[in-house]
Amino acid sequence: MDDMRPSGGAGAMGLASLFPPGLQAIYGECRRLYPEQPNPLQVTAIVKYWLGGPDPLDYISMYRCVGSPAQHVQEHWHYVSFGLSDLYGDNRVHEFTGQDGPSGFGFELTFRLKREAGETAPPTWPAELMQGLARYVFQSENTFCSGDHVSWHSPLDNSESRIQHMLLTEDPQLQPVQTPFGLLTFLQIVGVCTEELQAAQQWNGQGILDLLRTVHVAGGPWLITDMRRGETIFEIDPHLQQERVDKGIETDGSNLSGVSAKCAWEDLSRPPDDEDDSRSICVGSQPRRLSDKDTEQIREALRRGLEINNKPVLPPISGQRQSHDRPQSRKDSLESESSAAIVPHELVRTRQLESVHLQFNQESGTLIPLCLKGRLLHGRHFTYKSITGDTAITFVSTGVEGAFATEEHPYAAHGPWLQILLTEEFVERMLEDLEDLTAQEVPKLPKEYSWPEKKLKISILPDSVFDSPLQ
Repeated sequence: MDDMRPSGGAGAMGLASLFPPGLQAIYGECRRLYPEQPNPLQVTAIVKYWLGGPDPLDYISMYRCVGSPAQHVQEHWHYVSFGLSDLYGDNRVHEFTGQDGPSGFGFELTFRLKREAGETAPPTWPAELMQGLARYVFQSENTFCSGDHVSWHSPLDNSESRIQHMLLTEDPQLQPVQTPFGLLTFLQIVGVCTEELQAAQQWNGQGILDLLRTVHVAGGPWLITDMRRGETIFEIDPHLQQERVDKGIETDGSNLSGVSAKCAWEDLSRPPDDEDDSRSICVGSQPRRLSDKDTEQIREALRRGLEINNKPVLPPISGQRQSHDRPQSRKDSLESESSAAIVPHELVRTRQLESVHLQFNQESGTLIPLCLKGRLLHGRHFTYKSITGDTAITFVSTGVEGAFATEEHPYAAHGPWLQILLTEEFVERMLEDLEDLTAQEVPKLPKEYSWPEKKLKISILPDSVFDSPLQ
């Protein structure tokens, strides 16, 4: 449980030598912005993460920011996290790897919340929001970058607000800090509506952030979140959708390279009783585990997919794992909880499949047109990673190098990782056939799409199908 109390800044403690250097570095940057607030209110984890507590962030400081009338920036509350970077340098949370690399995960989170009239103290719910994002980072080791989006599917403050998702960007005031334990930057959480999230997915997060900056009530130059905002930027200015977003998608495509999803795939090429069949990863059966190298390749594919100015490349499957060994308190989101369950990489051969059946829940299914139009038609790739098992499905275009799916064998599997290569002609046809997935009306489930001559079938299924304990 969290507690709120005035922080003990370096000045309050008196002796800087007693103050952890990583913590001191962040406080120093905050004091540069708020010299008149040396002891801001803090939400503090009563039991620290490194002592077995549930919350990775040791502290969240809360400052009152007067804004900038000259820039039309309104007064707001400014929240800053402590704990995603290395605060202590003694390996209690993060492995110390030297000053030249990132400090811990290399960033801290910030959040700017509009101050309501009459508020004398900052609301504390943003602290729990930041703890939730930090838990995701620690558990998955998937770090955030500017332009990333977070599908939250719930009002950020548990109210009836339309602000139910998040984008991330560089904090407009806090500068990168070189600490004794490495470099850290400050990533700001920006609350957005569902329609704005969808636009970010279909185009890119940075483009939507730039639009939010131009609309004062939707964030303004410093991207201040207003939980009482009742209109999207597209309702405020209808021209933004067609003139900026639609044109951006057509020109740039999407930089969303993958999502965690409820999905599965089934090899229809073999009989069900074939012991060597990869049907073991289909709905209702135990998934084969991804090896460390498969895991790293999928993660690297997602990272490289964001580099929209470079030719898309899938790393070679024989590439060495780049990350160092991790502390016991963190595990990879794509790995088994038991390393003994992982199939050795050398023992899992790549198989060419003749016929496959893809299965998605409704939310994942609605992203298939984005995958096809925003990614494959622009020569890129898109990965669905199952949140209920080790299954992964990567769609690749003919322009992606390093894929084990080819035009001659467009369906190929390496353990539970399936790659599907689609030609531009087939993508165009699929977009026509899948047009109803983008409709406002929710289709009746289950819904099936089939291309017999391509030996491909896609089913959109209820969530309950994927909630089986066997997944």
